[in-house]
Amino acid sequence: MTVVFLGIDLAKNVFALHGVDAAGKPCLVRPQVRRDQLAELVVRLPPCTIGMEACSGAHHWARQFAGFGHAVRLMAPKFVAPYRMSGRRGKNDAADAAAICEAVQRPSMRFVPIKSELSQCRLAIHTVRQGWVKARTATINRLRGLMSEFGIVLPLKAGDSYLRTLLILGARATLAAAAKKKDRLSRWAVALSERRGYWKAVVAVAAKNARMAWAMLAKGEEFKPVT
Repeated sequence: MTVVFLGIDLAKNVFALHGVDAAGKPCLVRPQVRRDQLAELVVRLPPCTIGMEACSGAHHWARQFAGFGHAVRLMAPKFVAPYRMSGRRGKNDAADAAAICEAVQRPSMRFVPIKSELSQCRLAIHTVRQGWVKARTATINRLRGLMSEFGIVLPLKAGDSYLRTLLILGARATLAAAAKKKDRLSRWAVALSERRGYWKAVVAVAAKNARMAWAMLAKGEEFKPVT
């Protein structure tokens, strides 16, 4: 029997596999596969469709399995849950693998795009940075609480601070590259920096970028470089 659909329940050290043939009959049921055995087992299989939940390590395994010639599909865990066996026997690694195998066969299933290594690196940078920002914010909030004990009450940071941070960082990069460009937006940014100062120009560029991003999202259009 040839495996056509394979569900893999990902874990740190021991994985569960559930594969079915073209008739939907289980033909590969491995409830315990060690991490060092998984790639070796999957590479020996003929090309099939592999389903996994989009969790920690999923994108790494997806890229590796795709390199073996398999079609890999990642799904959000909430979309897999309805296919899990109910009752006391429903929540275990083997049942999860079977549910994933069943879910990946659904024609209406929504899948998660597989991230490249570069995309994951960029996301990792944002994740690490956001962790430091949360630690800084917690420290500031503790200081605010202590200051309030002495009658010093400070007003609260409005809006999405992280989104503003990204817009400011993007504006700084835009302004740094503007001096070497001759398009209308770059000329405007350089002139504004010379006239009003660097930081005011950065904020103005960030505001313009925010408006352009909103316009693209609201109208469903792609970015059109300003000439």
